[in-house]
Amino acid sequence: MSNSGPLLLIVSSPSGAGKTTLTGRLRQQVPDLGFSVSHTTRKPRASEQSGREYHFVGRETFEKLIELDEFVEWAEVHGNLYGTTRAELERASGARGLIFDIDHQGARQIKSARPDAVAVFILPPSMDVLEKRLRGRASEDEETVQRRFRVAREEIAHYGLFDYVLVNDDLDTATTRLVSVFRAEECRRSRQARTAERLLAQSRGFGQAPR
Repeated sequence: MSNSGPLLLIVSSPSGAGKTTLTGRLRQQVPDLGFSVSHTTRKPRASEQSGREYHFVGRETFEKLIELDEFVEWAEVHGNLYGTTRAELERASGARGLIFDIDHQGARQIKSARPDAVAVFILPPSMDVLEKRLRGRASEDEETVQRRFRVAREEIAHYGLFDYVLVNDDLDTATTRLVSVFRAEECRRSRQARTAERLLAQSRGFGQAPR
């Protein structure tokens, strides 16, 4: 398969493992990357803005979009609905790459629809560290923290769906690894085959003696 469109990069992790921070850092270091803004029915946190982190919508609106087959992937996570619309894929047609900050269910659906997508799973260095990070979120109550921690083990069990697994034990090191994954995937033979074939076509006739 020759992949000439933007590189689709899926980044997933249990809540609190750092995928949102790492995707933000990736976009700072690699120019011309698009970010797939998912739809969700959850309430925005204080620092979040609709249309930037997520498109925040009501459940009725989300379910209507499902009926209209507007989503390339969607799932229910922690009691809220999340999904990526087909319009997000179309919007990034001219970008160098498109990042998906989604869970393992969404990753599986994206990979099913687009096998050329590259999936990265972020692990915390330990479950103790993960719990501390979850408790450090002032926006979430104890019940939410406990629920997210219980679900984390289930999410980690799906690491086998992913092409790469990175441990976020040091933010700078993890950022370097994620940037390296993206740049290496840009050089994959299947992504550069069209360029190589074009050069071969251009070279035909060069160096031959005139008749």
